Amino acid sequence: MRLGSRSFAANGRIPEEFAAGIRGEPGPVPGPNQSPHLAWSDFPSGTKSFALICHDRDVPSTADDVNKPDRTVPYDLPRVDFYHWVLVDMPVSVHSLEEGVDSEAFVPKGKPLGPTKHGRRGKNSFSDWFADDPAMSGEYGGWDGPWPPANDERLHRYTFTIYALDVAALDLPESFGGTDALNAIKGHVLDSASWTGTYALNREARP
Repeated sequence: MRLGSRSFAANGRIPEEFAAGIRGEPGPVPGPNQSPHLAWSDFPSGTKSFALICHDRDVPSTADDVNKPDRTVPYDLPRVDFYHWVLVDMPVSVHSLEEGVDSEAFVPKGKPLGPTKHGRRGKNSFSDWFADDPAMSGEYGGWDGPWPPANDERLHRYTFTIYALDVAALDLPESFGGTDALNAIKGHVLDSASWTGTYALNREARP
């Protein structure tokens, strides 16, 4: 199975047009947040649906230093997963997603969960990140792109993975996230493929 993108090269920098956060003054501001192009092929016969998950494996495990003046997020700080895109029950007839099809802007409080023409939206991890912010809290559905800490010493990696599944629909509640989707596909994956891009707001971030 193969996965690729016209929006950014494999292991290359994700352009700002696909980011939820970009450099601004005095600090980061919301970005264009378009969903990127993806296309997949060579999936197994017997595939009945697809699931798509994008996660950032380089998110700080604690927010103690995040975006604090005169401090940086240490490179060697333990990291956790952060889900940026969760789509399931994607029709087997859908073999690509064009730029902007799942997001054309960053929407405070989030885009709706639930069915779309290209699949069923789960919630991404901004739902948890903004949970304590009254102006931003909500369930964030579909694509919301990179917005790493502006003072993080580490370059963030964003891995998009498409899964070919042997079921047309997954047994998931109305509101579900990336971990829920990964648990639901266990035992149903026929094949998968991944594509990774990078992004940082700190100009001195390193891989």
